[in-house]
Amino acid sequence: MDLDEKPTCETVPGLPQKKHYRQRAHSNPHSDHDIEYPLTPEHMNWDKYFGEFGEERRVEFADIGCGYGGLLMRLSPKFPGTLMIGMEIRVKVSDYVNEKIQALRKHHSEAGHYRNIAVLRSNAMKYMPNYFRKGQLSKMFFLFPDPHFKNKKHKWRIITPTLLSEYAYVLREGGLIYTITDVKELHEWMAKHLSEHPLFERLTEAEMNSDFVVEMLYDSTEEGQKVTRNSGEKWPAVFRRLPNPPL
Repeated sequence: MDLDEKPTCETVPGLPQKKHYRQRAHSNPHSDHDIEYPLTPEHMNWDKYFGEFGEERRVEFADIGCGYGGLLMRLSPKFPGTLMIGMEIRVKVSDYVNEKIQALRKHHSEAGHYRNIAVLRSNAMKYMPNYFRKGQLSKMFFLFPDPHFKNKKHKWRIITPTLLSEYAYVLREGGLIYTITDVKELHEWMAKHLSEHPLFERLTEAEMNSDFVVEMLYDSTEEGQKVTRNSGEKWPAVFRRLPNPPL
């Protein structure tokens, strides 16, 4: 398939319907969600998610809080040889994404599309280093994360100084963190903490404009589409993982 040609989801039979997988948007990441997770990345069985297509490959893209998987579906044909994982804490939502991926794989079985994407139910705030080796990822996505407006709940936000050190650990040098939100205060919060971290630098506007992935941030997710329908504003920011300082 030409990389500019997108396999369409609209006419695929057997796709799950979102109305059967609705779940509250907010989830306490510090609660016990009874999640199974590997002790170390070496204990992670990726064959369960990618089968033979994942042999001799490692996951490189991680969509944190992937929601209904819109970004994964958009990225898949653009990076057909790259393994991508969506991490979602909500049971019904992750079930929906998995069933949609399986239906798309079945429908496109001859062409082999969508074999490079998968979803796992997990809490990225707790278990990120359990899944990924040091410097394994090249892209991480944080699209329209929960703003947790109350001051006492800011510790629940997906971007904090402590978590950024974990993200820097699993992200390779030169790797990118993509963020976007419709909440200006949250955008400023994420940009502030990422800019202050010694292992990240913000991309310039020119650099962002030259990255075709940035355009996908706006409307690939259900949240982004809702903001568009309501004529709301969106604030993106992208940060590059810097080399480790010399010892």
